[in-house]
Amino acid sequence: MISKEVYMDIKAMQRNGKSIRAIAKELGLHRATVKKHLVETDFPRYRKIERNISILAPYQQTIRDFLEEDDYQATWIWEKLKNHGYRGGYDTVRRFVGPIKAQKNRLAFARFETEPGRQAQCDWGDFQVEGSETVFAFKLVLGFSRADYTEFVDKRTMESFLDAHIRAFKYLGGVPAEILYDNMKNVVIGRDAFGKPVFNIEFLYFARHYGFQPRLCPVYSPWTKGKVERPIDYLRERFWRGYRFESIGKTNEDVLAWLNDTANRRIHGTHHQPIDVLWKEEIPRLGPLPASDYDTSLKTFRKVYRDCQISFNANRYVVPHRAVDQKVMLKVKNRQIRIFLDQDLLASYEEPVTKRNVLGDPRFYEELRRDREQLRRKYGRSKGKATRGLLNGSLWPEVHHRPLSEYEQYAQGGVAWNN
Repeated sequence: MISKEVYMDIKAMQRNGKSIRAIAKELGLHRATVKKHLVETDFPRYRKIERNISILAPYQQTIRDFLEEDDYQATWIWEKLKNHGYRGGYDTVRRFVGPIKAQKNRLAFARFETEPGRQAQCDWGDFQVEGSETVFAFKLVLGFSRADYTEFVDKRTMESFLDAHIRAFKYLGGVPAEILYDNMKNVVIGRDAFGKPVFNIEFLYFARHYGFQPRLCPVYSPWTKGKVERPIDYLRERFWRGYRFESIGKTNEDVLAWLNDTANRRIHGTHHQPIDVLWKEEIPRLGPLPASDYDTSLKTFRKVYRDCQISFNANRYVVPHRAVDQKVMLKVKNRQIRIFLDQDLLASYEEPVTKRNVLGDPRFYEELRRDREQLRRKYGRSKGKATRGLLNGSLWPEVHHRPLSEYEQYAQGGVAWNN
């Protein structure tokens, strides 16, 4: 018996004018089965037949859940089921898995010829430059029009991955409803105990911000992401071959011009229409861009020492004294460091090229001195003891000139500065 989903597919194909033969071929069904369900007005139902219950019955939903996550082999599913208590043989699992996978693959192939705005595909390509250096091409291709965005980077970091997405959405005119990925580490960081993919949490926040659903390409179905793999081959042959690489910046200027003048204006070999013509049809169906870009800075936390400093990458940075003994968030991007306490921006610095530096703003210590003087006027001299070590003498010149080795003893225990 067919499922409700397949029944709906049969009805939809009939409404679209397809013949019984065409429906049967596309769905992998017998023509008599298609004809039977075309005349029915309700979902197919099981007829109760006296039969022995299969040993696999308690595990059938688990198998379907596995196959919803990825195109796992029957051998892999069998091994997992044994850990759940299944005592049957491999052939029983294989016979149950086979038709489900075949049906999913046929339907997936039909869905991947997507309607406007529904899906894009994303992938990396590696390109050799002089010597042993490698640069990487990020590529995002819209499934309906085949409109293409390409950007070269020197490292496949999460920051460059997300930044390239942002520029791709702006270039393409919006956000597709879903994006298909290979099992790349920027997207999937591993598998749980049941073999299900574990998404990178930063990437999930990014996807939520832009309103698209990430999808994973089945491991053994390379045809599902052919819309992006073939453009990488096209990029390699039509743009990169014979290209003289000078820098990432210059290459991205050149590839953008190539996209505008050549790649996105050509007549595509699949739909046989100019890509830019279908692209114009697709743009109104894409999701809108959010009001602000996602913050792709590296985010890390540091505790503020009692000397009003934090440590990051072998350098120290001074922050306002109100943050002492609290955790602050550092957002680092393009060598710019922004330091936040909750939502408040405490300080901004440019990260130095060298190490073992101390950077700060004298105003932070002036604020500390004023607070101490106010406490002393209001409560007396005893209330200022907590900050005495930071204020006796001329502190700010010492911040610039003390060797970093001396700061280590203060950082751990808050030793008084005038010792």
